[in-house]
Amino acid sequence: MSSPHARYPFLKGLVLLILAAMGWAVGHELRFGEPGLTRTGRPEVPRTDEYYLAHAQEETGANNAVTSIVFDYRGFDTLGEATVLVCAVMGVGLALRRRKDGEECDE
Repeated sequence: MSSPHARYPFLKGLVLLILAAMGWAVGHELRFGEPGLTRTGRPEVPRTDEYYLAHAQEETGANNAVTSIVFDYRGFDTLGEATVLVCAVMGVGLALRRRKDGEECDE
């Protein structure tokens, strides 16, 4: 059998390119960041949290402010996080699954 490097000679360069792009993006964000945030990461004028606390119950009907923020105001974000978690668990499950006797893996 031939190695993946022999079959896909561009793979190493592609991986290095992706890693370099990710490194640049993280470095750029760390260097310039969000201009509205202070060095500690808190906004200079905390208006969002005051709005959530003042309007959470009347807009969402939830008695708990944390629940209203997680499931109503940030519902799509929570759904995205759950999707990523499920995909990660499925990937680990597929990678670590036991094969039946006689079943060969594809390379």
